[in-house]
Amino acid sequence: MSSENNDNLEIWLGLFLAIFAAILAVNELGAGKYGADELIAHNKASEQFSWYQSKSIKQSLAEGQRDLLLSLEKAGAIQPGSRSAMDSFITKLESKVDRYQKEKQEILKGSAGVGKDNWAQDVDGEFGKVIGAEEWQKAAEQLGNSGDIFDLATLFLQVSLVLGAIGIVVRKPAFRRMFLGLMILSGGLGTWEMIQAWISVA
Repeated sequence: MSSENNDNLEIWLGLFLAIFAAILAVNELGAGKYGADELIAHNKASEQFSWYQSKSIKQSLAEGQRDLLLSLEKAGAIQPGSRSAMDSFITKLESKVDRYQKEKQEILKGSAGVGKDNWAQDVDGEFGKVIGAEEWQKAAEQLGNSGDIFDLATLFLQVSLVLGAIGIVVRKPAFRRMFLGLMILSGGLGTWEMIQAWISVA
């Protein structure tokens, strides 16, 4: 093969090296951004589960008070004159238990998941704004899957850069053509994986 053709191969190798290096930079940008978003989603899910647990504790305390008062009532330990006030207090406790149960469901499933009729928990004074623990978990899982695809794209793109660098170093035209083909194949796979990762989080 002539020196001119060998020089052309070197130009193509350099061109594809630059292209795949740029694509790798875009891939790393996506991997970094969505990796951070995944951590945020995991943290938010943990916060929601803690919030859910605190509501469960409050519900258990209200249920315990109610059950104790009902037991005292059944045992005849409440004076007849206090019975009306006691029944009123028991009703308030039952209302609290019901409210805590609704709040727990909204914290778990989110406002969208329970529907407007079941909104019970406000966020900064506004109802219908709760993003549930299960929603955050689902988002974290989706971002984690996308992160795996970004990682695979990084692997293919880095391999393509290595193949391109080897192709520039070797002098034999047949080897240069082989490394150029392998670089394009690996870089193409990496680009495809990167596109799939961006689509999966869109």
